[in-house]
Amino acid sequence: MKLVLYTLFFLSSLTAVAQDDIYPAKKQEGVIVINNGTIHTGKGAVIQKGTIVIRDGKIQKVSEQPETISGATVIDASGKNVYPGLILPSTDLGLREIGSGVRGSNDYYELGEYNTDVRAIVAYNTDSRIINTLRANGILLANVMPNGRFLAGSSSVVQLDAWTWEDALYKADNGMVLNLPELIKPLRSYGPAPATDPVKEGMKKIEALKSFFAEAKAYANAPSKQETNLKFEALRPLFEKKQKLFVTADISRQILMAIDLAKRFDINVVIVGGSDSYLLADLLKQNNIPVILNALHALPTLEDDAIDQPFKTPAILKKAGVLFALNDDFAEARYRNLAFLAGTASSYGLSKEEALQAITADAARILGIEERTGSIEAGKDANIIIASGDILDMDKSIVTDAFIQGRKINLANKQTQLYERYKEKYKLQ
Repeated sequence: MKLVLYTLFFLSSLTAVAQDDIYPAKKQEGVIVINNGTIHTGKGAVIQKGTIVIRDGKIQKVSEQPETISGATVIDASGKNVYPGLILPSTDLGLREIGSGVRGSNDYYELGEYNTDVRAIVAYNTDSRIINTLRANGILLANVMPNGRFLAGSSSVVQLDAWTWEDALYKADNGMVLNLPELIKPLRSYGPAPATDPVKEGMKKIEALKSFFAEAKAYANAPSKQETNLKFEALRPLFEKKQKLFVTADISRQILMAIDLAKRFDINVVIVGGSDSYLLADLLKQNNIPVILNALHALPTLEDDAIDQPFKTPAILKKAGVLFALNDDFAEARYRNLAFLAGTASSYGLSKEEALQAITADAARILGIEERTGSIEAGKDANIIIASGDILDMDKSIVTDAFIQGRKINLANKQTQLYERYKEKYKLQ
């Protein structure tokens, strides 16, 4: 009974401190002109004192010459940097709020091993307090993924300024999520040894998955059906290459299994995690398999890896020609440090513009939204951030303005509200 009362009190307290005065921006009206900023296009080019014209939520023009348009809203970005909105390519944002403490606030995990018909987007919570803290750090889009024991369901891309999940939806069901077994024996044992070999058990699961995929592909190719199988129907876009298979894989064995799935079933695979991807870079390039790198600020996977290997992996993939994106999956910091991970990669072999590309244009390519966003180019959605200082530098980066589809969004969040509250209380300047 005490636990129930505590839970109710905790949830009610969340409502009391919710960001009720921070709400989505209205549709863009008129024309917006951003003048005199240093424009980083997201594809390697930098335009000094450039100009961006935004009309009807789209980038109408990018030039090196100032623009004067009657009646336009003009933003002077002198001394500032202008970037494409950053993209978080793999996250449970909007599905996990408090962590493991209060199950009622979380909707990222489903029971069962074959949940192909689960759609993360319908559980996405646009009122999450975490979302606004990401926007303040320049993250404007995210690929929201379900979790689970094995085949977890479909992911969707959302933009981070919306009333409902329908408003937030940017690209629906762009990927199917597969969490591979670890395929490695525990390096340390803190209790009795497992009754079965985890590697053998993992291989059995993968063989069962191959049989499941084979049946689903045969079902998709059948000219007529006597009955509908919802789990097989959900895999049809995967076999038609309208969807990608996001495979959580860190060690080499897992990555090799993912490559085998791609070749065996002729599907588009993306590696998520990819700690050992640097060891298989040439093979990944040969099979045209992209990588979403997690946990750059982390220890290496294996004990005999170099201590700074996670920092160096992006440059190794870049040199091999592997398409990759950087991701922040650190739950304690709630994913807001994406730009600073790219900053670390730029100190270990990538240039600043290459590191930026890994969280903008290349992330958009992997997620299948490159036609709409990821770079500052005419015709694309006006997903843009303006920052004083270098966006990749934790010490100097301050996002001053942000636009999602041309709408100037509110960058306030619970943390900035508390800052203002106690600055007033203690009469601080």
